[in-house]
Amino acid sequence: MAQLVAAFASSHSIMLVSQREDWQHGFRVIDTKNAHYYDKQGHKTDYEALLAAAPAGSDARVTPEKMGERYDAAEAAMDHLGQRIREARLDVLFIVGDDQTELFRLSNNPAFAIYYGPTIRNTAREPASPSDNWVKSARMWRHEPEQDKEYPVKSDMAEWLIRQLCERDFDIAAMDGIERGKHEGHAFQFIHRRLLKEHALPVIPVMLNTFDPPNQPTPRRCVALGKALRELVAEWPEDIRVGVIASGGLSHFVVDEELDQKVLQAIRDKDSATLAALDPKLLQAGSSEIRNWLVVGEMARDLDVEWVEYIPGYRTPALTGTGLAFVAWKTLP
Repeated sequence: MAQLVAAFASSHSIMLVSQREDWQHGFRVIDTKNAHYYDKQGHKTDYEALLAAAPAGSDARVTPEKMGERYDAAEAAMDHLGQRIREARLDVLFIVGDDQTELFRLSNNPAFAIYYGPTIRNTAREPASPSDNWVKSARMWRHEPEQDKEYPVKSDMAEWLIRQLCERDFDIAAMDGIERGKHEGHAFQFIHRRLLKEHALPVIPVMLNTFDPPNQPTPRRCVALGKALRELVAEWPEDIRVGVIASGGLSHFVVDEELDQKVLQAIRDKDSATLAALDPKLLQAGSSEIRNWLVVGEMARDLDVEWVEYIPGYRTPALTGTGLAFVAWKTLP
């Protein structure tokens, strides 16, 4: 029988594919133009209102020196997490991430999808231009440096999971390929390009619509999906080592350390009730990706959290940014 032996979680913010100088200077410019701000109560807001409400001395949190320290800490955390994944000796890695109109469109946007084609494609970078800004360069880093690449998928297990989840009354969009010119979404690119690197590990992409109203799954439904996937992994007849990783989160584009720590503590404590009861109003914009962590936290209930790195990724005096988090559960022998 298959056994879930390892679990991981990682932010995938554009911060994590940017350079030190982008942290120190670039975000101060682009964050003033972000149209997706919600305050810590879940109300729509804007940069000017956030700046006016920021506590005294907030500018001291985003000095070039402090930003550089956070950059180094994040790079070290990603290197450590990637090494843990490689050392887990996995046969397949479930990647639970969000699709933000990358493979789907708002005209047809499922709440849950599983990809079961034999491979999933990432495309090559667009040719660089002298007019490219650093944001485009960071996004292009998620793509392949020279040519399209097909990453292996554990397709037989993925197809079986789709049918079994449907039998359990989950409505799952099934994908056996992607359109010409399309590529896996940023949540999956990040895992392949930054954490797995050249490690040729078959994956099962599990996609959630975390970001786009009106059909985001509730926290309760995300926990239920995690429970179902945990039970189904144990029913797969092949003797394989299975891992899972959540891609995305935590809070952004306003850093909410209290929310982030509540989620992390509930995952440590295997507190499914707290995770299921999270207010969806708090899971908007980038913070919506916390839903991916709810699925994985429930999938990994039989494992124990062993390592956590949390970096409050403030990047402007308005305390915008990302709650950067990296987690590894203890791998079974």
